[in-house]
Amino acid sequence: MVLQKVVAEGQLEVTDTLIDDNNSAIQTSISIEIRYQALDGTVGSTWNDKEFLETPSVHSEGDGRYSLETDSLLSDPRHGCDASPGKSSQQPTERSFRRAGKGVFSAMKLGKARPSKDEHRKQDDPAVLETEDLDRKATRYGAGLEPDTISLASVTAVTTNVSNKRSKPDIRMEPSAGRPMDYQVSITIIEARQLVGLNMDPVVCVEVGEEKKYTSMKESTNCPYYNEYFVFDFHVPPDVMFDKIIKLSVIHSKNLLRSGTLVGSFKMDVGTVYTQPEHQFYHKWAILSDPEDLTAGLKGYLKCDIAVVGKGDNIKTPHKANETDEDDIEGNLLLPEGVPPERQWARFYVKIYRAEGLPRMNTSIMANVKKALIGDNKDLVDPYVQVAFAGQKGKTSIQKSSYEPLWNEQIIFTEMFPPLCRRIKIQIRDSDKVNDVAIGTHFIDLRKVSNEGDKGFLPTFGPAWVNMYGSTRNYTLMDEHQELNEGLGEGVSFRARLLLGLAVEILDTTNPEINSSTEVQVEQASAVADNCSGKMEEFFLFGAFLEATMIDRKIGDKPINFEVTIGNYGNQVDGSSKPLLRRKKEGGDGDEEESELLQNSSDDEGGEDGELVSVSSSQPMKPLVTDRNYFHLPYLEKKPCIYIRSWWQDQRRRLYNANIMDKIGDKLEEGLNDVQEMIKTEKPHPERRLRGVLEELSSGCLRFLTLADKDQHHSSRTRLDRERLKSCMRELENMAQQATALRSQVKRNTMKDKLKLVQNFLQKLRFLADEPQHTIPDVFIWMMSNNKRIAYARIPSKDILYSIVDEEMGKDCAKVKTVFLKLPGKRGFGPAGWTVQAKMEIYLWLGLNKQRKDFLSGLPCGFEEKKVPRGQNLPSFPPISLLYTKKQVFQLRAHMYQARSLFAADSSGLSDPFARVFFISQSQCTEVLNETLCPTWDQLLVFDNVELYGEAHEMRDDPPIIVIEIYDQDTVGKADFMGRTFAKPVVKMSDEQYCPPRFPPQLEYYQIYRGNATAGDLLAAFELLQIGPGGKSDLPPIDGPTDMDRGPILPVPLGIRPVLSRYRVEILFWGLRDLKRVNLAQVDRPRVDIECAGKGVQSALIQNYKKNPNFSTLVKWFEVDLPENELLHPPLNIRVVDCRAFGRYTLVGSHTVSSLRKFIYRPPDKKAQQWSMAAKHLNGHLAMTSRAHRSRPTGEIVVNMEPEVPIKKMDTMVKLEANSDAVVKVDVTEEEKEKKKKKKKGGGGGGGGEEVEEEEPDESMLDWWSKYFASIETMKEQLRQQEAAAAEAEEKEELEIAEGSKAQAKNKDKDKSKAPKDDKKKKQQPGPELPEKKSKQKIDELKVYNKELEAEFDNFEDWLHTFNLLRGKIGDNDDNATEEERIVGRFKGSMCVYKVPLPDDITKEAGYDPTFGMFQGIPSNDPINVLVRVYIVRATDLHPADINGKADPYIAIKLGKTDIKDKENYISKQLNPVFGKSFDIEATFPMESMLTVAVYDWDLVGTDDLIGETKIDLENRFYSKHRATCGVSQTYSIHGYNTWRDPMKPSQILSKLCKEGKVDGPHFGPGGRVKVANRVFTGPTEIEDENGQKKPTDEHLALAVLRHWEDIPWAGCHLVPEHVETRPLLNPDKPGIEQGRLEMWVDMFPMDMPAPGPAIDISPRKPKKYELRVIVWNTDEVILEDDDYFTGEKSSDIFVRGWLKGQQEDKQDTDVHYHSLTGEGNFNWRYIFPFDYLMAEEKIVISKKESMFSWDETEYKIPARLTLQVWDADHFSADDFLGAIELDLNRFPRGAKTSKQCSLEMVTNEAELPMISIFKQKRVKGWWPFVARDENDELEITGKVEAELHLLTAEEAEKSPAGLARNEPDPLEKPNRPDTSFIWFLNPLKSIKYLICTRYKWLIIKIVLALLLLIMVALFLYSMPGYMVKKLLGA
Repeated sequence: MVLQKVVAEGQLEVTDTLIDDNNSAIQTSISIEIRYQALDGTVGSTWNDKEFLETPSVHSEGDGRYSLETDSLLSDPRHGCDASPGKSSQQPTERSFRRAGKGVFSAMKLGKARPSKDEHRKQDDPAVLETEDLDRKATRYGAGLEPDTISLASVTAVTTNVSNKRSKPDIRMEPSAGRPMDYQVSITIIEARQLVGLNMDPVVCVEVGEEKKYTSMKESTNCPYYNEYFVFDFHVPPDVMFDKIIKLSVIHSKNLLRSGTLVGSFKMDVGTVYTQPEHQFYHKWAILSDPEDLTAGLKGYLKCDIAVVGKGDNIKTPHKANETDEDDIEGNLLLPEGVPPERQWARFYVKIYRAEGLPRMNTSIMANVKKALIGDNKDLVDPYVQVAFAGQKGKTSIQKSSYEPLWNEQIIFTEMFPPLCRRIKIQIRDSDKVNDVAIGTHFIDLRKVSNEGDKGFLPTFGPAWVNMYGSTRNYTLMDEHQELNEGLGEGVSFRARLLLGLAVEILDTTNPEINSSTEVQVEQASAVADNCSGKMEEFFLFGAFLEATMIDRKIGDKPINFEVTIGNYGNQVDGSSKPLLRRKKEGGDGDEEESELLQNSSDDEGGEDGELVSVSSSQPMKPLVTDRNYFHLPYLEKKPCIYIRSWWQDQRRRLYNANIMDKIGDKLEEGLNDVQEMIKTEKPHPERRLRGVLEELSSGCLRFLTLADKDQHHSSRTRLDRERLKSCMRELENMAQQATALRSQVKRNTMKDKLKLVQNFLQKLRFLADEPQHTIPDVFIWMMSNNKRIAYARIPSKDILYSIVDEEMGKDCAKVKTVFLKLPGKRGFGPAGWTVQAKMEIYLWLGLNKQRKDFLSGLPCGFEEKKVPRGQNLPSFPPISLLYTKKQVFQLRAHMYQARSLFAADSSGLSDPFARVFFISQSQCTEVLNETLCPTWDQLLVFDNVELYGEAHEMRDDPPIIVIEIYDQDTVGKADFMGRTFAKPVVKMSDEQYCPPRFPPQLEYYQIYRGNATAGDLLAAFELLQIGPGGKSDLPPIDGPTDMDRGPILPVPLGIRPVLSRYRVEILFWGLRDLKRVNLAQVDRPRVDIECAGKGVQSALIQNYKKNPNFSTLVKWFEVDLPENELLHPPLNIRVVDCRAFGRYTLVGSHTVSSLRKFIYRPPDKKAQQWSMAAKHLNGHLAMTSRAHRSRPTGEIVVNMEPEVPIKKMDTMVKLEANSDAVVKVDVTEEEKEKKKKKKKGGGGGGGGEEVEEEEPDESMLDWWSKYFASIETMKEQLRQQEAAAAEAEEKEELEIAEGSKAQAKNKDKDKSKAPKDDKKKKQQPGPELPEKKSKQKIDELKVYNKELEAEFDNFEDWLHTFNLLRGKIGDNDDNATEEERIVGRFKGSMCVYKVPLPDDITKEAGYDPTFGMFQGIPSNDPINVLVRVYIVRATDLHPADINGKADPYIAIKLGKTDIKDKENYISKQLNPVFGKSFDIEATFPMESMLTVAVYDWDLVGTDDLIGETKIDLENRFYSKHRATCGVSQTYSIHGYNTWRDPMKPSQILSKLCKEGKVDGPHFGPGGRVKVANRVFTGPTEIEDENGQKKPTDEHLALAVLRHWEDIPWAGCHLVPEHVETRPLLNPDKPGIEQGRLEMWVDMFPMDMPAPGPAIDISPRKPKKYELRVIVWNTDEVILEDDDYFTGEKSSDIFVRGWLKGQQEDKQDTDVHYHSLTGEGNFNWRYIFPFDYLMAEEKIVISKKESMFSWDETEYKIPARLTLQVWDADHFSADDFLGAIELDLNRFPRGAKTSKQCSLEMVTNEAELPMISIFKQKRVKGWWPFVARDENDELEITGKVEAELHLLTAEEAEKSPAGLARNEPDPLEKPNRPDTSFIWFLNPLKSIKYLICTRYKWLIIKIVLALLLLIMVALFLYSMPGYMVKKLLGA
């Protein structure tokens, strides 16, 4: 009853007494005021306007206290449904939670609203919680909660009452969209299989966008092997690139004259490839289908690699070894994750209904001409819509002269579903006789309008309006921003809106009626109802400009005004009025006269708001000068306002849902930034904060479910709305559950992984929140100067949309937002886009007109409204300006301490930076510090009399932001912009104390941005102090000592500047390398200057850089005062100058070490008696300060090495505790063990039922390549295991967490060493874990790194670091120059930073040399001669350099003055050449230490082109502790393929290492034991020489120690194993894009040591010559093709053709078995195929000229496959192909014993059948089936062949020769063919004989007999009378 009354009256007061448990009334009574507000925003009649517009009074100070810690963390519990909207500003609308301990990195950096620091006396704000405090508090809250379950938000959720009237500014300025970039699409076509068609000659056409390339043609095969590589280079914007279609099509029998017929094609867009991991598909099979024939199934498979590389991506190609494993096609399809392999055809219906708001396209001149000629003033645009999808385009009809065209047409695309093209491009174009131009473009992303889950939905859209944006609407003949209309870059103005729909229907291809064409069709579509896209509502947009500063001076000082538009409303050129649908009165633009009349006549109350005329632009105003770069507009207390009425379909729900999700996402992002900040600044307990973040996330998601579900189901919701809502609700519900589950798993040590998972949530949320169906267009704010459009800002309408529900409200609605205006289109690219055109403080509110009572609520309080005269007495009438009556006066103090890592703006590589601080309309500069990138200004800037308008308390919580810009001072010209950042000051009101915890403020780091790139950090603090009634005397004194030297500059006061202490910085000067020329002069006498925090040191002068680029004095030091807090340490600058004559200096280049952290030496704890760290340092291992082994070890550890059993295992390393006695045993098996192991392992048969090898290849057959290929197999196996292990690790995670703390594996190198430390776990692993590897003997292996060696060993910077010297910038175009291009040389050295004084124990250590300080025991840097031996194994994936898509590569090596070009040994037409060469070079370090290995392309004429090169710094390798001079092999042998290469034996190396590392040992003991330090290693003690004699030796033991040198305490580190490294080849012309990879390694031997042996022979294996003899004995059941001429019988004239793949021209045919009636044929015919074969790679090698014009032969490697075909011979027409079989000679099914047992299974079901290899069997005989495809593309048997395959080596073939066909020697007997087998027209008699005799034999006999009988009867009758007469007459 009460509710009914409320609904009727709108307002009600209820008073009642309370009752207790016994229902008896008690004395307390309560009175409640209830108000009712309808959902649609209409309001009961009793609201008085006073309550709406009442300015909230000042009592919000104490109001916000009800929000306790326990409140929901995300949603604001607005008590009551919506307490009166007028008062809403009294309640905190958004809580912010404070992080424990204040971070040094600013909260502002990512634009967070920083929680205001409250005075500590206020009871609602506990002081900053320190961590101990935290833990106490935690135990109190959680009643002894386990610390692992606390989440931080719930502990420190300190509520501050922030009125939050400001929203966050966006920090990044430059538009990145639309800017062209370099892309390279590389496609390798490997082979095709199962192509449908008979005996075809396939060619593959590769199309990317408009470009086409073709492979060569392969003759008569259905499974061609190409292995051809194509590269397409593009320079286009990303959007254009990712929409390009990659189309692969296979064409049959194409030649010069005919285009060939399409077999099948495959389409995918570039974007799909780019989103793949590593941006590539590798060795995947594309399914070919025929676009012309939808009913047909697949047309074959095409195996290819596709990669898309942008600038700066480097693609890691999976390592290519010999691909023996026959790929299973179904498992490796070329489809992104989650796309089903069976894709169906679908129709995509794009329905185009109508458009509105189109711009006038013809320019005014044209229009006037038209008008003059035609005499009518028609609409000046002829629009049509063009839709592009998956490489096809369709367009609607043209609607002549219409701004509101009506089409109602649908464009139908037929494409596979799900499509691999992600965007549909819809463009409205203007048809014009000369050229059509785009009016606007919209993209529909199919991923956003569909959902692939099992509860998902097909793509669907609308009917809904989409808004198109593009160039401005002022019409000029040449539109400079035309690209924006094409959809490139951010549109700067509204262009049009289009009503469209999309539906998808999956086709049932079995249906016969279906139209099987895939051409684009256009048909009529039924019109949709007017209201289908929502009910028209009147919206109201209000804006107030509170400040306009930082207006670029370039604009000039003409009057400036701002125009705000939403759609076409408010647009001065062609503003629109009320929509036609409901134009009751003309309430249009102010330009129309009649509206004036209407306004005057409107009644006083303004019931219809009829008199509300939109005011869309502010009054022009002359700007005033702020400083030399910027103007500002003097708004002072009078702030101009604008308001616009507009009519749109009411689809707010869509935006509301998006807003809720966006807010959850913002909250999550902020939380994650907090967590990362805490990790970065090493705050305690980041995991607790992460738990808090997850709690907020799950409660936020659940809140979404309740809010989004209450949607009223109105008619205008489209299917997409319903489905999206369902799927969003599912996703968020799911996310809430996952977040809750994750929260419990977040532990200290799982932080990192969990953080990644949570970041996925964030991406998911952002994806879901993006609403594809637009509703209200975005709002544009344009700055006009003198009526010219200068700069704009675009604000999404959803961000400023009002809602009664707080979560649904736009994040900037009714808040003051700082907006930076930017230049439109291309003008905003590059440096121009970094300058701020204007900084606006603007307040915006957008909502339904009927809800507009509340539109001023968020403004800073204390103003009066100025209205137009008509609206004076109407309370809800919008003001045209606001007059602020309250103003507060403040003083801003900017404590500018220092900046670091700034951008180098001068050619000197340094800058002369100064900072300019802007606040409101004032600006001040710091002093200019010359020549530095890390200025320490240490300066306080004071801004006096800053006037802010509004209430004091609001200022305290939401001060305006400060903009800081950094410039580089130039002596001439204007200062260069170097970057910008924002900050919020800490505010102190006049009635607050200046005391902790808020004051004095702490310095924080603010990230500086230059465009979109980060450009350093600023360390500063800002405070805003209110000047109270007492004037400035009340402010805290500025008590800094004014520096006498610096004049009137105030330093940063003591409480704020950091605490300093004394540090000593020791610098190791080693040398300079690769210095480039400076101003064309060579560098001759360089010197290095080191500077840190104003102090520094200079190196000795290098007297002659050419002769010796090393320094004579190695170590120097200086002392400097650095902050105690390491995060505040300034960077250290290294500058190299060249000393010229007359005391002149030229800067060569500089380097900034931004973090000294890794060079800081921390003395060890005194408690643990451990000097190991110190000793380590004295050995110069600066970089390894984090090693374990803290205590002096006591017990011995015995390490025992077994040869590695290849067990599939994860890397389970045991921590060898320093005192435990783990025995780790090493021994190398003798042959017997080997054999036994082999038998155990082999028998089980390797993959695919392989047979055990008959005999092991004997030692002499093994060569270096055997070792290499075995190693590659191992590497691939390891990669596979790592993936598997990663998967297992996920599951084990929970268990590990429990044990994790107890046993942390100590070993650093996870799988660097091959023979893993044997651990206890390994022994417990069950037996069957032995791998199903192909049985192969134990070959010694080396380590194949699929990256550079440097990457594995930390650049060999264990004690010698390399610093790249960069030159400063030269011109503006350098901004996009890569780091590489700016490098001018390298400085080698190191540094060590420590607090003084150093503890004594170090300096008293034995052998301490004070001149070397911390750098004890480093080698001398005098020149040294070295023999460098470079081994080049092979190159892979080279970039093609010739037109034919190939290259003729050769190697060029350069080291110092040596330049080797191996030109005569180029390898013809090969992109994967095997070089197999070694080169010896003598070099002198340090002069010649940079080795360049390049691959060039040989050209017959012209110069050779560089394909790519790689550079190796040999010096760091040579001096490294990792001993990279010569890799340590796995075993020690003195003969054979694995001979020890180092001139020093393992025992000598070991003694040397022990001596250098001051390690006790090695002590060799009896029984194969060796002791080094406290480790004991055991192993074998005998070695076999070449004659099989065994000799005792210690080398195996020594080698065992070397292979585990990292386990030795103090001195140990991982030694480089024998290896092959893979280095990317780069081309300076194509920076950042890999041009191929080179496998190689380098050995180095000092010349003063014994000379090494000869280089190992790694020359490529020569292919072995073989001869394959194939005897075709018989065929059977061959299908019968011909009909007999005479008898009509079926028969076939059979012959068999055979060839080896790649040698089609040498195909051989048997003779013909004519006239086979049963399909049986007898041949006894021998083919002989000689071929060259590479056993290791299982490939046949063919050398042949590509064409008659080729200069030389090209070598091809192709799989060994034998093709046999059966044909039917015809004399006058072409022979008919009947069937074929292809046998891979390495693995093919064993032939059937009899023809009966031979079945189709042998081809289709290869996986289950036992496979054999002719190379192992040598001789095989049996029956195999011939197959072909029938009409339905099914395989069917078309015959069977009995054949014998016999493989001989060339030598064997010579010994036992055999003839071709049936010839001598070793002839085969003639086949015993039936007599019918012959050619009829050669022996006509014979054929008659056969035709007649065989068939009519009995008939003829019968006829003859009958004839005889007849003759006899006739004769009888003839002679009877005469005879009788004779008889009678008796004659």
